[in-house]
Amino acid sequence: MSDRKSVFLETHNINNRATGLGTFNYELIKGLNQLSFDNLEIQLNSGKPDLLRNEFGDKFKYHKYRSFHRYKPFRPMEKFDLWHSVNQNSKLEPRTDTKYLLTIHDVNFVEEISADMNHKRNGLFIEKLNRATEITYISEFAKKQTHQYFQVPNVPEHIIYNGNPISTLLDTSNFVSSLPLDKPFFYTIGDFIERKNYVSIVNMMKLIKDFNLIISGNNNKKYGSVIRKLIDENGLQNRVFLTGKVSDRAKQYYMKNCTAFLFPSIREGFGLPPIEAMSFGKPVFLSDKTSLPEIGGDIANYWTDFDPEYMKNILFNGLENFDRNKEEIETLLKKRAASFDWKIAASDYLKVYNQILK
Repeated sequence: MSDRKSVFLETHNINNRATGLGTFNYELIKGLNQLSFDNLEIQLNSGKPDLLRNEFGDKFKYHKYRSFHRYKPFRPMEKFDLWHSVNQNSKLEPRTDTKYLLTIHDVNFVEEISADMNHKRNGLFIEKLNRATEITYISEFAKKQTHQYFQVPNVPEHIIYNGNPISTLLDTSNFVSSLPLDKPFFYTIGDFIERKNYVSIVNMMKLIKDFNLIISGNNNKKYGSVIRKLIDENGLQNRVFLTGKVSDRAKQYYMKNCTAFLFPSIREGFGLPPIEAMSFGKPVFLSDKTSLPEIGGDIANYWTDFDPEYMKNILFNGLENFDRNKEEIETLLKKRAASFDWKIAASDYLKVYNQILK
């Protein structure tokens, strides 16, 4: 047993599954769980290790995360052969010098918080970069964006795409929506933050009478009130609906039954929801910004700007094209979604671990 190398996965975000990072941590662990890694002892970090132990048993070791571990004097004592910082925001770092893999999802904070390299937020990230033995990015865009703003050390870099978070199709036949479904509807889901750009699709809905729009996600934030105000001021209360956070079953119900999935986000390191929608064969309409063209490839429809009239035209032209070639496009959409696979992603991470530990 003693020749097994120890790998620490800094996955404490796992409890917040409603976020992209929480989903990433959980799906990566689920992917690793399907693989064999007898030469490695992988330790998961979580505030609720028992939940993970119940699900994954002895496949992993478990470390209980407490918030004070973020402070230097209280960092975990154990020495690991490899520390995997699974996202660029994690404040927990190894106590001792060790091999270090950094996974970067995006560096949006440079654009959203401060471009001043002396700002604390950028300083923390630069420390991570300088500590990295190797770096993985979740998209070509994330790599490009990191190189645009930072001096990236000359270490091996890899792109490993995330998998599709819908690994199980749920039975939604008994699902009852609390919303009126008297009209066909467009759907979107995500956190209520400005970069999701929901304003653009709500404005577009002023020009569309025969469809509703349903937006899911945690809307009790500042941006949620911006959207609610926009809906009220334009008298769209009967056509644009906010569900708040939804269960997986509700999400799959809305994806399965929508006419199209809309995702006008202006900054995404990756963008999981469009992949989920494509796995139901739904036409997706994305902004052409940041990583989204890598997700949708040439099977998605893209908005290059957010003028309501223009957005409406792209939407209806895309829907017309979809209806004309429905079977063929549905097949291509599902195939595209299936190419993003967590088992493949986890296997790529394992290869990187073994390469670093060689």
